[in-house]
Formats: sequence, C-alpha cells, structure tokens
Amino acid sequence: GEVAVAGYRREGDRLWHEVEGTPPPAGAPVRAALDWPHRYAVMRHHSAVHVLSGVVYHLFGATVTGGQIYPDRARMDFALEDLTRERVTAIEQEANRVIQEGRDILVRFISREEFEGHDLVRTAKNLVPAHLTTIRVVEIAGFDAQADGGTHVRNTREIGTLRVVQTENKGKMNRRLEIALSA
Repeated sequence: GEVAVAGYRREGDRLWHEVEGTPPPAGAPVRAALDWPHRYAVMRHHSAVHVLSGVVYHLFGATVTGGQIYPDRARMDFALEDLTRERVTAIEQEANRVIQEGRDILVRFISREEFEGHDLVRTAKNLVPAHLTTIRVVEIAGFDAQADGGTHVRNTREIGTLRVVQTENKGKMNRRLEIALSA
C-alpha cells in the first residue's frame, strides 16, 4: 500500500518517519517518492525568509527569534521593539529589490574555526550544534550568508514576489512578520 509521510521525530541518532495510515511492517522494503511541488514551495519560502532576515538585520540590526516555513507562507519573529507601517514597507521593498536582482544562492562548507570568526547566524540564539566541525553556509551572493541546513532555490528570482501579509506584536522586543509569495 501507499502511505504519505506526515512528519518525523528524532530519538538520539535515529530519525522516525510518521506516516498517515498503516505503516509497512518492520523490515519491509519501501520506495520513497518526493512530492516535488510541496518541496519546491517550501524551498521558495525558505529562501525568501533568508532574504527577509538579511534585510531586517541589515536595516535594523535585528536578529531572528523564531520562525516557521510552510508551502504557502512563512513567518519570522525578530528582536525588534518597533515595527511601523513605514518599516514594513521598507522591508518589503528592499526584500523584493534583492529578489529581483537575480542573485545566485550558493552552498558552501567551512571549518568551525572559520565559522567562529564570522557573523553567520541571524538567530538571537546560536542553534548551530557545538559538536559540528564543518558548518554548511547558504549565501545569497553579494548580500548575506547564514549557517543553514535546509533546501533552497538556486536564484532569488525563483522566489517570486514577497508580500508581508500580517504583522503581530509578540512581546516588548518581539515582532512577527508573516509573508506570502506570488509568481
């Protein structure tokens, strides 16, 4: 039978796939197929939040306090005290300028020592595990680079047009931006 993977969980070094329906018996051979439209939508939104976090960092010096990526939208929380309509407009315009420039999105690996000497984390808390000796870096050419382990599109033009669809006050120094993309 065919089942869809609905999620996963980690237990130590093991990764368990959670499926919808009855899982195959233990030890049975399985064949996996990637849901490309879903994956590509997530890739576009993931690349979009890298642009967004780079823009907010470069304009206001604010780091990311949280986020979530979906196939149809994404949200990022920032350590910002104020998020006026003017700031939101500036963020959206600058993000779309970077996207439309058609910058390549590159992946490279660097040593832990090189990582420690650069500002490659946009989160308020460094989530890069201390035991890693090689760090994966995703760079939007000529704009921003961040430590990251996720999937991305190859060029910012693939992202499409970014719109800030909602903002929310999540506390004294925490502002949420929700974005959606169009082709």
